[in-house]
Formats: sequence, structure tokens, C-alpha cells
Amino acid sequence: MPGKYKLKYFAFRGRGELARLTFAAAGEEYEDFRLPYLGEEWYKIKPSTPFGTFPVLEVDGREIAGSYPIAGYIAREHGLMGKTGWEYTQIDMLADHSRDIYDPLMLVFFCKDEVEKAAMLKRFNERTLPRLLEGFQNILCANKNGQGYLVGDRVSLADIAFIHVMDWVDQHVPEALDKYPHLKALRERVEALPNIAAWIEKRPKTDL
Repeated sequence: MPGKYKLKYFAFRGRGELARLTFAAAGEEYEDFRLPYLGEEWYKIKPSTPFGTFPVLEVDGREIAGSYPIAGYIAREHGLMGKTGWEYTQIDMLADHSRDIYDPLMLVFFCKDEVEKAAMLKRFNERTLPRLLEGFQNILCANKNGQGYLVGDRVSLADIAFIHVMDWVDQHVPEALDKYPHLKALRERVEALPNIAAWIEKRPKTDL
């Protein structure tokens, strides 16, 4: 297992928070390197990053770029990707589909036209979100009648990615899980896990 991790991202939750939550679930220490968003220091570092973007995870001098590849790597190294090839693939599938919730909300957040922003959020709330939450709940309920985790018998990256994106949904559609009681209970279970609860309590409070 690698000896040292350094997560580089901006000074808010954003796309870096999935890695931070995964580190928390794993109980793994790391350096949480944060920069002001698009500040002078970022533009100095940017050319040295693999793709000119954050987040970047440095592992013993080597680098991984991208929020989901980083979280996937941490999860694989710490037993958060299931016990079988099938579980691994299911977890990977669910983590990937959680981005279909997150990415539209990022577009909403950065949209400067209030009319367009309202239309985007309406489409998301009426079309995108119900379809995805229904899929997540169906998969959850097929595993131990929805009383455990999304895949297998322990928390995985799938659950971590789900609570991560729901943190974003709360800002725009706080009642989103009212029609999905099993998902609501899952979120409460995962956020109550000691390591994750401790991180949520102590992490810096930011809007993004």
C-alpha cells in the first residue's frame, strides 16, 4: 500500500469531496492540500498537473487526475470496491451514474442567466433526478430488501458517491428523497458511520 497521499484541490467541497469522503470511509490519513479557487497560486500549478485540472491525487510522487479515478483508486486500495468481480462492476456502475446527478447541478450552479438556470433546474427535477433515484432505489432494494448498502454487505464507493451527490441535491431540491424512503435511510446509515460522521462534522463549511 502506498506510504503517502496528497490530495490537491480548491478550498471547497466540489469535485474533491468524493475523494475526501472516500479517505474518511477508509480511515486513511492524507494531506488535504487546498488552494483558493482560480487564484494566482492555481495558475502557477496548473501547467504541472496532468490535464490542467483539479483534483489531483499525488501518491508517492506519482499523480492521478479526476475525481472518480481518484476515488476509485482509494476505494480499491482500501477494500471499498466489493468482494467479487460482479460487485466491483456494480459499484463502478453506480459511482459512474452518480455523476449523472452531480454534473447537471454543476451546470446549474455556474449558470449566470437566472431564467436559463430555472429552466435547467426544472428539467433536472422533473426528468433527470426521478429517473436516477428510481434506479438507485431499485438496486438498493434488490440487495437485502434495501436494509443494507447498495452493493454487498458493507459500505462501498457506490454508497459514498451517492451521499456525495445528495449533498449537492440538497442545495437545489431538499425534498428529493421524500419519495424514496429506502434511499433516505441509506443516506442516514452511511453518514452515521463513525469515520464519515466525524469528517462531515469537522470539514470546512463551504457553499460549493
